[in-house]
Amino acid sequence: MPRLSASRRLIQDLVAASRILAAHEVLDAYGHVELDADSEPLPGERRKGFIERYIHGEIYRARPEVMAVVHSHSPSVIPFGVTRTKLRPIYHMGSFLWSGAPVFDMRKVRPENDLLVRDRPLGQALVSTLGACHCVLMRGHGMTVVGDSVQEAVFRALYTEMNARLQLQAAQLEGPIEFLSDEEGRRASAANRGTLERPWELWKKSALARK
Repeated sequence: MPRLSASRRLIQDLVAASRILAAHEVLDAYGHVELDADSEPLPGERRKGFIERYIHGEIYRARPEVMAVVHSHSPSVIPFGVTRTKLRPIYHMGSFLWSGAPVFDMRKVRPENDLLVRDRPLGQALVSTLGACHCVLMRGHGMTVVGDSVQEAVFRALYTEMNARLQLQAAQLEGPIEFLSDEEGRRASAANRGTLERPWELWKKSALARK
């Protein structure tokens, strides 16, 4: 098999990322995975861009270590953005949530809004809420996760949804819920980072096999 150039491999990974997240019901028709730090269209570009591209551009400007961003309307995450219950790591696959999952409430910076991050000031406000965390919830909207690669961002988006689903299920049982400690979260997250290629290759192969 001929080797793919870095740019072709990256495009292939982006295609796979979108398909993987859609297959796991993390992305719908409106979610997106992007890598470009420029939030404005190139001269002569006629295709309609994502309204919320400012999420990506402003995160890249503020967090140089971030190489990939996933924004989605992940269904199980929504309740945690509209209630006082915090999304916390309930198992090792969601361990990266030890750093927190703050909630961005657009009303605090723009009372009259449509919940969409449609310009740079709103993107900057979102980044301010995200801080140094790996995930930010968006009230009445969804979530955004970051990673140092497409693979890590996809992993975090998928397992944020799964962690939220499990936390909702656990809340219906006799508690209290025994969440991961910060130390457990840090250690488990570091261990998972060393194995990202294993699930990624499996997910990617399955995603690209679909017509």
